Amino acid sequence: MELIPLLLLILICAALLIGYPVAFTLAGVSILFALICIPFGIFDPTIFKSIPIRVFGIMNNITLLAVPLFIFMGTILEKSGIAAKMLENMAAAFRKTKGGLSISIIIVGALLAASTGIVGATVVTMGLMSLPILINQGYDKSFSTGLVASTGTLGQIIPPSIALVLLGDVMSNAYQRAQNDMGIFSQQTVTVGDLFIGAIIPGIMICLGYLLYTIYKNKNNSNIKDYSNDVQIEKIEIFKTLALPITLIFLVLGSIFAGIATPTEAAAIGAFGALIIAFINRKINLAFIKETSEKTAVVSTMIFTILIGASIFSLIFRGVGGDELINLIFSSLPGGAYTALIFVLLIIFLLGFILDFIEICYVIVPLVAPPLLMLGFDPVWLAMLFAINLQTSFLTPPFGFSLFYLRGVADQSIQTKEIYEGVMPFILIQLIVLIIILTFPFFII
Repeated sequence: MELIPLLLLILICAALLIGYPVAFTLAGVSILFALICIPFGIFDPTIFKSIPIRVFGIMNNITLLAVPLFIFMGTILEKSGIAAKMLENMAAAFRKTKGGLSISIIIVGALLAASTGIVGATVVTMGLMSLPILINQGYDKSFSTGLVASTGTLGQIIPPSIALVLLGDVMSNAYQRAQNDMGIFSQQTVTVGDLFIGAIIPGIMICLGYLLYTIYKNKNNSNIKDYSNDVQIEKIEIFKTLALPITLIFLVLGSIFAGIATPTEAAAIGAFGALIIAFINRKINLAFIKETSEKTAVVSTMIFTILIGASIFSLIFRGVGGDELINLIFSSLPGGAYTALIFVLLIIFLLGFILDFIEICYVIVPLVAPPLLMLGFDPVWLAMLFAINLQTSFLTPPFGFSLFYLRGVADQSIQTKEIYEGVMPFILIQLIVLIIILTFPFFII
């Protein structure tokens, strides 16, 4: 009987690899599988009654309301030209530093991550603006592509992050379920704000790792030319360029950390602030609002459709005995709690080669998080391990989304092989940070 839920997982993975849409595969294959199981007495058909309740719960989830608001904020900033200004000014500021252009790209990428929280927008924007300049200035092609793709993924871990909002919702539900299973009635909660605070140190560590590798890689590269000897920039210009996005970051994150606003309320502040920045940059018009609103609607619809499909999958997976399968696997592992944790992290890392972070977040994490939490692990620390691990899924070939985004905007002279080679050191940096956080939990707890 324990093999039945495993068969469901295999069928869904096979359908995804064939190329069927994720959301419809999760829901459709699960429902068909359940219908087949009903005559054999494996699945209780009354469980289907819970599907409308689950869908209604997703659509009324106040925490998830932050998702379209943060997407709207990021889309406005992407199209307002603020990223191009920041890159131009920061590159000029580092023009006399060896490898200064690559350093400025990491700094701007981190600021964009904290401003937009959207990986795709950052990779595409940085790919269009900075990749040709990097190559023209003598940087190695594989390093340049790896730098741009990896810097774009900082939006996955640096708050405010769409991924952390989604993961926060999943971990909150998993923590409540784990406490229910342990018979704890005075329950504690974990919020998206807790994850935002917990992500600060890992985000800084990854940025520092990128900077150290970049400086080491380029210190002896004689092919690198100065970015622009003719460009002179006053400090006041740098301040003007950075002031608006930094103020927006401070308002969004500061209001959350100070307990003044929830992540959803802070997202609304961020969306309004992004409109003001676009207005100051003279980008606001009817066409601009229409374009950003349409993109926000498309991305939000995609995410929520996957959430609904994943919710149906998890319901049916448990209905055919999935919980028993997970508990059996965990109880069969030698070495105790940490062996189970490392096993889960390894599985998530491998799944990142073929699945998107949203799919892993809403399909795999809800299955494995409650048993791990019942073993006594801190929910915020566990969430950070998942978040860093999921960040690698954007870079791991063959289906890393950052690689696809960059391939779409990179010049045809750049081979896909060079992009894959370029991201490898940055994946290693992320895994080193993951090991540090795993080994020294006091960085988070």
